[in-house]
Amino acid sequence: MTDHRVLPRALVVLLCAAGAVVTLGGIREIGSIVGPLLLALVLVLAVSPVRTWLRERGAPGWTLVAVPLVIVLLVLLGMVAILTVAVAQMAALAPTYDAQFNQLIVEAQRQAAKLGIGTRQMNEAINSFDPGKIFALAQGFVSGLLGVFSGLVLIIVLLLAMCLDTQAFSKILALGAARRPLLIGALNNFAHKTRRYLLVSTGFGLVCSVLDVTALWILGVPLPLLWGVLALITNYIPNIGFVLGLIPPALLGLLEGGPKTMILVIVSYILINFVVQSLIQPKFLGDAVGLSTTVTFLSLILWTFILGPLGALLAIPLSLLTRALLIDSDPDGDWAAALVSGDVPGEGQPASGRKPDADQGKRPPPVP
Repeated sequence: MTDHRVLPRALVVLLCAAGAVVTLGGIREIGSIVGPLLLALVLVLAVSPVRTWLRERGAPGWTLVAVPLVIVLLVLLGMVAILTVAVAQMAALAPTYDAQFNQLIVEAQRQAAKLGIGTRQMNEAINSFDPGKIFALAQGFVSGLLGVFSGLVLIIVLLLAMCLDTQAFSKILALGAARRPLLIGALNNFAHKTRRYLLVSTGFGLVCSVLDVTALWILGVPLPLLWGVLALITNYIPNIGFVLGLIPPALLGLLEGGPKTMILVIVSYILINFVVQSLIQPKFLGDAVGLSTTVTFLSLILWTFILGPLGALLAIPLSLLTRALLIDSDPDGDWAAALVSGDVPGEGQPASGRKPDADQGKRPPPVP
């Protein structure tokens, strides 16, 4: 007689946790390979509508590979060029403000003495502050991103291979839709949400960047175009990206025009970010991401720890892929989907709170 005893819940949780730790640790060890692979996957997904548009208009087969590949390479090489200029500009800019910083220290000590707090500890704290450290942090982040693209040859080879295999891969997934409908539907949903997230984030990131550049130019902050591009790149980093893009221009505003300019830079960035990304962008993005604020923040920490700066940029797409493979493809994963999305179940919805997706209901093959 077969024994159908179920393992204790605590043991199952511990085994799953141990498996997750081993898997993530393994990914971290080979991050130099996994990072470029995931970046290539996201880029190929981003340009897949171009391939679909060409196919619907009867374009030659070679254009289905060449055109998306050229678009991706232009974006990739453009990012490498911008990051290279950013690193060089920040390295050259920091030493030019030593005199202004020394003047700010003297003024801070004078103000502290007027307030009766001119103690030795206060003076030591003021003297220990070095704006070069803040520049070094920003430069280190950008250098980390640039380091990801140092394996540019590997990324280009992966992009070429994926573009060549896209049509065959789509047909294989279509054949498997009848046997694994939930998995194919989850992958299709991942591709759709990733493209929508990238499209909306890029569009509103460009709007914020243009407004940021205009504000910095009016306030007389050096290199406004560079900081606008940095704001666009950090826009893809959830939660803390806005702060990372604000620190360098705010510090330059302090050194260039004093505390008043720094405050105006901070206020300008906050107003632009609040209006565009907090009030307008959610109306267009809607529930496309399907991740709660807490899960988004935790995913940012996790993927940054595993893949470094590239993990921070790809935190949302990687979390969507993880959700598709582990939750949306599971017939009993409705409750987990509601947990990670933060959607409270309501009338007319499944008990989990996961909203039915028209794409999943029709089960079309995913378009990579």
